[in-house]
Amino acid sequence: MLKGSHIVLVEDDEIMGASLVQRLKLEGARVSWHKQTGRALGAIRTPRAKIDAVICDIRLPDGTGEDLFTTLCKTATPPPFLFITGHGGIEQAVRLIKAGAADYVSKPFEMAVFLDRLSMLLARHDGPDLPPLLGVSSAARRVEAQARELAGSDKPVLIVGGPGTGKGLVARRIHDMSERRAAPFITVNFAREADAGQALFGPDGAWHKVGEGTLFLNAFSRITPAGRAAFLDALARGFTGRIIASCGQDLAALLAGDEERADFFFRLDMQQLPVPPLGSRPEDAVWLMQQLFSDMNAARPEPLQGISPICEEAVRAHDWPGGGRELRSRLLHGLETASGDLLQPLDIFPESVVQPEAMQTLAEAREAAEKAQIIDTLALTNGQITKAAGLLKVSRTTLWEKMQKFGIVTGSR
Repeated sequence: MLKGSHIVLVEDDEIMGASLVQRLKLEGARVSWHKQTGRALGAIRTPRAKIDAVICDIRLPDGTGEDLFTTLCKTATPPPFLFITGHGGIEQAVRLIKAGAADYVSKPFEMAVFLDRLSMLLARHDGPDLPPLLGVSSAARRVEAQARELAGSDKPVLIVGGPGTGKGLVARRIHDMSERRAAPFITVNFAREADAGQALFGPDGAWHKVGEGTLFLNAFSRITPAGRAAFLDALARGFTGRIIASCGQDLAALLAGDEERADFFFRLDMQQLPVPPLGSRPEDAVWLMQQLFSDMNAARPEPLQGISPICEEAVRAHDWPGGGRELRSRLLHGLETASGDLLQPLDIFPESVVQPEAMQTLAEAREAAEKAQIIDTLALTNGQITKAAGLLKVSRTTLWEKMQKFGIVTGSR
């Protein structure tokens, strides 16, 4: 993937820089290494050859990687940037991605992981310039990279993911990046059609309309035994289109104990593309809220000024069992009921209202957290107080006194 590519490295650390240059060259890349933002700026603005990617540390001796990136953005669209950041700079890196950077990797990192990220970055910018599909996280961009790879194949695809994860968007993206994009993209939703067989194989059904396009079969796991037989028969008679299907994350459980269903899916030989749940991608939840907020807020009689930082933190902390659909619903309700200038957590999560009389003091909250941590640690050590004290970095006597205070009993001393 890196062979023949031109990479600009902006890194002041001699050891890390030399290590990266050596490995990138072994992978077949041509590398230009700069140790200061001033020199890197000129080299990127007026390159001698096309630059495929920039690897940039955020902290540099004469400025920051963010300064370099934003300066380049003022006059032109810079090459894709892969930022290297320490733990304390992750929020800054996420902010840069929202501003148009391609990806980031945090120190310390494994070289294999770094090369994988760089390869995905180059793959994404090797085709049409499309906006982010599911978000700005590395997981979301990994799905996009897989979608781009699958777009170059004609094999059937099974997109696996929970509710509201954007499986339909992924299917459409695969179609739009494929050579079939000029042909129809037709959907049959097995969860909504009263007669899915008719919608699929009827005289005006999708099977006959799709031609050389893409047939997207949503909730495909709900196909009936009769439908499975008809589907295989139709495939045997010839099909010029491409099949992309989707199902929930319980595919393994769905196939367990049902040999006929399992045989059906195995015979289709579908390439699986898993989509992680939104709850595991907190930065994407915030990104999605920001994308939806603009249009929804503009429809208000008196638009809000924006989203409060604590609201973004609350969205980041929620597990989103309903995925993007839940986020959209909560945001719509929040904008209907919001009374301040900014969208606040209680607008999105009204169920989290705590009555004043039920609210804990800070001291009570600290004690509750301390008690929970002690219980969890004792469970981890099977009640061994000495081991637990070592893990908690307190003396055995201190731990014993706190256990007495909180009424925690264990059979070991």
